Amino acid sequence: MVGAWLLLWGALALSCRGEVAFLRHADDSTGRCTYSFTVPSPVESGCPDAGGVPELRAELAALTARLSRLESRERGAGGEAGRGIPQPQYAAPAPRLEPGCGELLRANSRLEEEKGRLERENEELGRRLESSAQEIARLRAARCPPGGEGPGRDPLPAPGEAPHWDPQPLTYQELQSERTEIPASRLLEETALGRPGSQNSAGCGELVWVGDPVVFGRAESIAGKYGVWMKDPEPLPPFTRETTWRVDAVGTEVRQLLQYQAPEQLAQGYPTKVHILPRPLESTGAVVYRGGFFFQPRRSRTVARYDLRGETLTAQREIPGAGYHGQYPYSWGGYTDIDLAVDETGLWVIYSTEKARGAIVLSKLDPETLEIRQSWETNIRKRGVANAFVICGTLYTVSSYSSPNATINFAYDTATGTSRALSVPFENRFRYLSMLDYNPAEQQLYAWDSSNMVTYPIRLSRD
Repeated sequence: MVGAWLLLWGALALSCRGEVAFLRHADDSTGRCTYSFTVPSPVESGCPDAGGVPELRAELAALTARLSRLESRERGAGGEAGRGIPQPQYAAPAPRLEPGCGELLRANSRLEEEKGRLERENEELGRRLESSAQEIARLRAARCPPGGEGPGRDPLPAPGEAPHWDPQPLTYQELQSERTEIPASRLLEETALGRPGSQNSAGCGELVWVGDPVVFGRAESIAGKYGVWMKDPEPLPPFTRETTWRVDAVGTEVRQLLQYQAPEQLAQGYPTKVHILPRPLESTGAVVYRGGFFFQPRRSRTVARYDLRGETLTAQREIPGAGYHGQYPYSWGGYTDIDLAVDETGLWVIYSTEKARGAIVLSKLDPETLEIRQSWETNIRKRGVANAFVICGTLYTVSSYSSPNATINFAYDTATGTSRALSVPFENRFRYLSMLDYNPAEQQLYAWDSSNMVTYPIRLSRD
């Protein structure tokens, strides 16, 4: 085919010079189409004997061989046109891509996708870094607890005390997307008043201050949206005050009580042991006290004690007339009709009855037999408050479970049988408080706020 085009171009060139060329084509003996043309010699009037011109024969043979090589090269290249050689419209199809070319294209596509993913991750890390920087700035600017010192001032040491301790810069530790926050207000409170367990925290008094919430961990699954977590203020061996307990309270058959040997295990999400309760519990009103797990079995007005060492139920008792399964819950719901609490004086149960017309009834329980020792009927409507806890024999309630700027709004003193209104600031950082209890050994509040396990430092007035 290339040879035919050479012949055609040669004929065209000669015709452009004014010489007449004759082009012919015909099938040869094998059936192939062959082209030939004749051109009159401009200088010779006759042809010499063909046998007498060996140079012409050699040149023709060389040209034929060259044309044959060009055709072979064209066929070997899959019909690809040679550089600089014109091709007819019926040339062979475009060459196919080599097998490795497709693989290279696919690899390039994967690299582009990976590049996009890394860019998105980089943007997310940038946002998280900015958020952490803002949080650090907020914590450093947090307000100080009420007292003699103004905001931003260091408490003045009394004569003879150790030199002022300068808190180190705050740090963050991230474990499975969980963050432990140490507010500046808590650091200053511990500096001025001493850490929990000091001589100052041993006495009782009225609640006058609640600090910023300290986020200890987060429940990642939907089952942990509502829950309860706590430590035993008076543990029995082999458990210690560092042993931590947790229950995810979402579900109809909640039986798993998770045990963590240390708080760090809770933050990492790796329990030491899982206890399976003989009866499913209801609500987030459970507590741990003196080696027992106290809870309300589902759809009952009963309180039960589960022995953590023997892993059996050792006591069950019905609370006379107590509402249950949604009759007298806290304002957020959650079947929180019966709420157990612990303070410096022992075990309590917070509930309401039809006789009390929805007002909170507070009863002191024997921790071994669950027998009611004494009861007090308050004038605080249970549905009108978000949660409650007991400190030094006084019942305290929270105004809202969702408002970020809630308050400790009522107190009922069992020693005098009187109640009073309060306005102690209380922050719902994550806007859904489903559990709140007091730990007298640490003198701080434990709370569950929209899947987040948090604690609140507190301050009591000195009597």
